[in-house]
Amino acid sequence: MSAALRDVPPERLSRDQAAAELGALAGELAAYDQAYYVKDAPVVSDADYDALARRNAAIEARFPDLVRADSPTKRIGAAPAEGFAKVVHSRPMLSLNNAFSDAELIEFVAQIRRFLKELSADPDRPLAMVAEPKIDGLSISLRYEGGRFVRGATRGDGSIGEDVTANLRTLADIPDGIAGAPAVTEIRGEVYMSKADFAALNARQHETGAKVFANPRNAAAGSLRQLDPAVTAARPLRFFAYAAGEVSEPLGDTHHGFLDRLKALGFPVNPLVRLCRDANEMLDFYHDLANRRAGLDYDIDGVVFKVDRLDWQQRLGFVSRAPRWAIAQKFEAERARTVLREIRIQVGRTGTLTPVAALEPVTVGGVVVSRATLHNEDEIARKDIREGDCVIVQRAGDVIPQVVAVVAEERPADADPYRFPDHCPECGSLAVRELGAAARRCTGGLICPAQSLERLKHFVSRGAFDIDGLGARHLAAFREDGLIAGPADIFRLHARQADIAERPGWGPRSAANLIASIEARRSVALDRFIYALGIRQVGEATARLLARHYGSLAAWRGAMATADSDAYRDLVNIDSVGPSVAGDLAAFFAEPHNLEVLDDLAREVTVEPFVVSETSASPLAGKTLVFTGSLQAMTRSEAKARAEALGAKVAGSVSRSTDYVVIGADAGGKAAKAQALGVAILNEEEWLALSAPQAG
Repeated sequence: MSAALRDVPPERLSRDQAAAELGALAGELAAYDQAYYVKDAPVVSDADYDALARRNAAIEARFPDLVRADSPTKRIGAAPAEGFAKVVHSRPMLSLNNAFSDAELIEFVAQIRRFLKELSADPDRPLAMVAEPKIDGLSISLRYEGGRFVRGATRGDGSIGEDVTANLRTLADIPDGIAGAPAVTEIRGEVYMSKADFAALNARQHETGAKVFANPRNAAAGSLRQLDPAVTAARPLRFFAYAAGEVSEPLGDTHHGFLDRLKALGFPVNPLVRLCRDANEMLDFYHDLANRRAGLDYDIDGVVFKVDRLDWQQRLGFVSRAPRWAIAQKFEAERARTVLREIRIQVGRTGTLTPVAALEPVTVGGVVVSRATLHNEDEIARKDIREGDCVIVQRAGDVIPQVVAVVAEERPADADPYRFPDHCPECGSLAVRELGAAARRCTGGLICPAQSLERLKHFVSRGAFDIDGLGARHLAAFREDGLIAGPADIFRLHARQADIAERPGWGPRSAANLIASIEARRSVALDRFIYALGIRQVGEATARLLARHYGSLAAWRGAMATADSDAYRDLVNIDSVGPSVAGDLAAFFAEPHNLEVLDDLAREVTVEPFVVSETSASPLAGKTLVFTGSLQAMTRSEAKARAEALGAKVAGSVSRSTDYVVIGADAGGKAAKAQALGVAILNEEEWLALSAPQAG
């Protein structure tokens, strides 16, 4: 190609280029998620991350059949921290999709109108939205039973959070009891710290020689995650309520009515919330708040818009990690100038060489930053970034900023164009760049110390085996001293417990705790096991999809190991798994060393078969559906969303593994193929009956 793939606009990508780019984006963004959520060491700014996510979304919109199971649109937030009991959310705490321009907000409204049949049929029918300031704090959930506060939890990874009940009881804004509420009432909102309280806290911290926080959000999160509730009680934390989780009976018919009910129950609700009648009023609110935010006594990073009617919210449902009925329009990032001292290369667990800019420390939006990701060699070449350059950096959120541009007129005379290394800086192996790939990768594999260690870190991470007490520092030391070489060695550390107890910084108790933590993970769910293997392009979402499809480790290994064409077709026909992911799975199983790792692990751990959640126990649970033709009662998008919510898998083509083909008006060749294969055919009336809510 004459231009780097990352520079090609989505509308000009060929199908093969789009598939390659989506694969590269999925891997790149997964690595950034790992750095931010698991390692607490972000390597990319919010704005930079969002730009890549928007490119991913644009390509997916143009090639919807290429949407991958490990797409960034299917991942949620952070994993639970160590030191707290874990809470399984009765209803997932999902994140929001983002809009970054007025045009994207208008398109969000248009998408809702297209999704709901009555709105698409009547362009003049009102669609009211509630606008809320997006508080830059920590999302939490409060559970009340019989009117009493019984449990509070952080969002965590959306499914499992941290139990911080004792800490939340110290907040004056959170009532211990609520009168007149349903028997089970779960309220969600944001814990934050005001700017004035933050300044006073940092002054006290400085005086006593304690840690000074970077910004109010960090201060709020750090204060709430204290193991000693007395520390939390001494911190000036506040709370705004804005949503419901599990409730035993409805709290209203509209979102603005629900917020009024929250206030009546004693919860603080942001006073700037506004009901908007159309897109123009939504945009007016956004721009007005953008102009006023500097004068507010708390940090906000955008505006959240939600469909007001709760019955419409329910019908719109969710797409992957986010609701269809809400969106966050983000404010523009803040910028500053600084000097790029050096470009450093980091090597990830899959061998990706990632360039990082070491910056002259500069304050951006009240936070001192000293490094920024540079993505890859194409980004460096496109912006002509050189060591010694004066650069413009922007920050959007409490993470590493992005380098926006070079100030060419201030470039030193001796600044040479940067030459990206073609050998791994860790092991010296050749670093190659595959055709169509955005990143250069080390070919050293497990002989590369960076990859070996990073793979072990990934294996024990929270989304994988989740082994407490075995962090990066200990893994590196154990590996250096020969205690572990591969994943299965972790489960043989019990034989070295006495040796571990004698190591510097350890002792009998800490060694015993580590071994107990490891032993507790000898039984693991299939999806976690697949994710832990660190297969390229197989993130948590893809791992869960594979686990659900194959059910057991034996079935999955058998299907992956065979070259049979039927097995391959079955794999690529899994919703959102395409040829690119299938290729990486095949490559993993073609490597003898990987099979040895699997066999070694099989001798040490028990991999539990995948179990479908009870919430998906419906006549459609586990079934594969294909829709064809026009439906009258709902749009195709709503029908697909309903099927997936009931535990079904929606495929784009008919095969022998299809359970039902739902036909609407003007059904085409898919109906004929279903008839030829003997696949059950449902008309719209039969589909509605089968997918109707079940009694009891």
